[in-house]
Formats: sequence, C-alpha cells, structure tokens
Amino acid sequence: MKSPVKFDLTYPESLSKGKLLLKTFFGWLYVGIPHGIILALYGIWVDILVFISWWVILFTGKYPEDMFKTVVKYIRWCLRVGIYTNLMSDVYPPFTGEKEPKGGIA
Repeated sequence: MKSPVKFDLTYPESLSKGKLLLKTFFGWLYVGIPHGIILALYGIWVDILVFISWWVILFTGKYPEDMFKTVVKYIRWCLRVGIYTNLMSDVYPPFTGEKEPKGGIA
C-alpha cells in the first residue's frame, strides 16, 4: 500500500545570516507569539473536531471530509512554523494551512 503521507522539503542552498540572527534572538517574539496564540486556539478547536470525528468514524465508518481537511490544515501550519523556527527555511510561515503557499514550504 502506498503511503498517503507526503512531506516535501527541499534543501536550502543558502540561508540568510541576518534572518538567522533575527530568528535566534527574537524568533520567540515575532514567530512564537502570533503563531503560538493562534495555533493554540486552533489546536483546541482541532481537538474538539478529532473527538467528534472519533465518534462519527465509530458509528459510520467514514471520516467527515470537512473535519479531515481542517485537521490537515492545522498539521500543515504547525509543520511550517516548526520548519521555520528550526532554521530549515527562511520563508516566514503563512497564517494559513493551505496546500501551496507562495514560499514553497511543505
């Protein structure tokens, strides 16, 4: 069976030294605060959806498509923030979980 999970991250040939210093000393401030607050609230909503989805799957055998898409967007957003804060990319993570952002992360 082919895995439905695909994680694609290209190797950065060069990274900005200025952004590295900015992320090192102030990353918690300009990335952690806005993304952290929104992702924390979004995470609570996703936890509620996962709980509801569990019951729906138990009784119907199907994962509700809209709930699935919401969870996928949340995971994609979390991955992008993690990639940025772990110095794997210089592209600031967008405030969305859409499939193809302009920066090309995941």
